[in-house]
Order: sequence, then C-alpha cells, then structure tokens
Amino acid sequence: MVKVEVLTSEVVVPAEDTPAGSIWLSNLDLAARRGYTPTVYFFRSNGVPGFFAADVVKDSLAKALVAFYPLAGRLGIDCAGRVQVDCTGEGAVFVTARSAHYTLDDLMSEFVPCREMRDLFVPPTPAPNPPCTLLFVQVTYLRCGGVVLGQAMHHSVCDARGAALFFETWASICRGDAAAGAPVAPCFDHGLLAARPGPARAVTYDHPEYKPEAEPVDAVAASDYASAIITMTKVQVAALKARCPGASTFRAVVALVWQCACRARALPPDAETRLYSMIDMRARLDPPLPPGYFGNAVVRTSVSATAGEVVSEPLGQNARRAIAVTSQGGDYARSLVDYLEGVDAMNLPRSGISRAHLRAISWVGMSLYKADFGWGAPAFMGPALMYYSGFVYVMNAAGKDGDLALVLSLEPESLPEFRKVFAEELARLEVV
Repeated sequence: MVKVEVLTSEVVVPAEDTPAGSIWLSNLDLAARRGYTPTVYFFRSNGVPGFFAADVVKDSLAKALVAFYPLAGRLGIDCAGRVQVDCTGEGAVFVTARSAHYTLDDLMSEFVPCREMRDLFVPPTPAPNPPCTLLFVQVTYLRCGGVVLGQAMHHSVCDARGAALFFETWASICRGDAAAGAPVAPCFDHGLLAARPGPARAVTYDHPEYKPEAEPVDAVAASDYASAIITMTKVQVAALKARCPGASTFRAVVALVWQCACRARALPPDAETRLYSMIDMRARLDPPLPPGYFGNAVVRTSVSATAGEVVSEPLGQNARRAIAVTSQGGDYARSLVDYLEGVDAMNLPRSGISRAHLRAISWVGMSLYKADFGWGAPAFMGPALMYYSGFVYVMNAAGKDGDLALVLSLEPESLPEFRKVFAEELARLEVV
C-alpha cells in the first residue's frame, strides 16, 4: 500500500477570542448521520513560490475559525442527555504530509472514493461521539508539486451547503479577499428549526425514511462496494434534459442512473426499488432560513416503483418520479421536525440500504468545487469515501464549465455492467 508521510500534526485555534457557551442542535441535526464527512480537493501546482505554504493555510484556517467558531468546539451533551456543540475554542486538527509516490496526474486517473484513499489524504478521526473534535484538515504535498487538501467535518454540525459556506470563507481569507469574516455571515440559530409548541405540533405527512426497518436480507456490508467517477459533458447533460421535460439537471441525471442501476443489478421486474434523496429546505421554509444558516437543513425523502417500471418506461417517467421525491415544501419539513420530536432522533436507523435501492445526493450548484485558496480552483473535488453500496453524488465537474461529475458506489459485481449500460445510454444521447 502506498504510504503518506505525516510531517506535522497540531491543533489550530481561532485567531481571536470567540463566544463561549453551547449551541443547541435541532432535530434535523440529531437525525443526520452521526459521523464525519470526508472530502478531498486536488490542486495543480502553478509554479508560484509559496504554493499552499503550510503557515499561510494554517493562519487562514485560524481566521476562518473566528467566524465559524462552533467548528473549533467539541461535540457535547446537555444536562438532559441531548447532543449539542460546546463552543470551547479548543480548535481543529491540522496535519501536513507528503507523498513521494503520487503525482496529481496519477490521482486524477486512479482516484475513486474508498477507504484506502480516505486513509491516505484525510486525517484519522475518533469515534464521532461526545466529546470529539469537529474538524480535521490535512495538506498533502505530492511528488509533482501539487497538493491534496483533505478534510473531515462532523455531520451533526452542518450539511453540505453549510460546509460549502465554510470553505468559501476559508478560501477567501487565504487568498486575501477578506481580512476576516465571511462572504455570507454564518447563522448558528438552530432554534429556527425547532419543533412547534405542543398544541401547534402537527405531523401531517408520513416519514418512512426515518422509521426503523427490518435489516434487508440482501444488504451489503458497508465496506463491500466498488466506486467510480463518471463525467458527463455539457452536451450530454443538455441532451438528457431534453428527454426529461420539466426536470432539473439533478432529477434528469438521477432518472438515468436509477434506470441503469436496475439494469446492472438484473433486478426481477416485480422487485421493489426505492429512490432515496435529500432536499435542502433553506429556501422552502416560510420564512426561509438565512442564507448563511450553518446546520443541517436537509430532509430525507423517497419514492418507489418496480424495477420493471423503472427499466421499461420512458426516461421522462423516471424523471417525474424524481421530481415527486424532491418537490416537498416547507410544510413537509415542519411536519418532519415535529415527528422527530416524538422519537429518539439521536438513535435513528442509519444503516445501508437494500441492493435494490439507490440514495442520490445533489451537490450541483454548490461552491465546493470552486474553492480557490489563492492558487487557482481545484482540478478535482469530491467525497473521499462512500458509505455503502447504492450511494450517488451528482456534482459540478471542477474546472469544466457545464460538465457534471457522477460519483457512485455499487456492488462490486454490478459496477462493471453499470459502466457499460450507462456509457451506451450516453452514446445514444450524443446521436439523438
């Protein structure tokens, strides 16, 4: 196994005094996956002296932690046993390392999200329970002069959009566009997503995605998956959307991925297949959450069909199913928050899914892939690890305007067939 040599490991504290106390976490924070979300950014050396100099990156992190001071705290527990964030100012872990093996071009051709890559380029993290550090960062210097920036942020603190705001702020400070503060002021008032008072509380929707289910007999071990990164060109995306009238980019792509996954898995026509997704509720609530809301504001949704329907019906019908599963409004989120008030939100089922199902997450339009720390935007950005088989991210492809990157995991025996049928469908798009 290729090794990465750790050069330094230290704790970076905020550059200034920050507020003390604790931050209450909402039911959506408690219901989020209890663990760290590891991502990696690949940067190509531009030959400028001081490229990703450790002291510059570290000092800008210290300044970013002033605005995002909860990330310098620790996960804690209140007197009632509820998880919260303790704003202790203890800091984030910052590691520097080097690889005498990898060049950036090697990684661009070889990298897929997996345990080995996560272990190379993201610092090790502890059990994600109180009291634990909330942010880990690693800067790895490659043989060619390029850099991998890896990080792991605790999911109980924020979702992907919140993480994007933090990285946008950190990058802005590092490149000198802001002496301090954030492009958008972060909001840590998680009480904006509190359950309604008793008499006003109303669960008006069913929320099966948050209810215990029997362990599927065909569940795949969390570590038993193969992953891939597939790029879709701007032309292919446009042609796909033309086949799915009224569907967003994400919904159109997911419709095709779902269809190809059912084919690759050779599911019986009468088998139930479920599409799970997550919806950002920030703009859907009334009133909407502040633009800088830093927390978990996404809800799980799902829709089911038979494999025969998904495979044989026109792609536009799958897109309409994807639209149905991602169109809920603010009343749906309020119903969910109220529902979670009556259950043990900290111990919800968080296992994998049946091999007939798919979980699709949209990072389309987020600024994660544009994180310019002063030396140019990343050549690649994506998850360092997939959680289980059947997980799909759809995101903008770094450095390729209009292209998309599809990052997915499937059963090892299903992925080669998925690649084949997906490539066939993309080829058809190009000739239509």
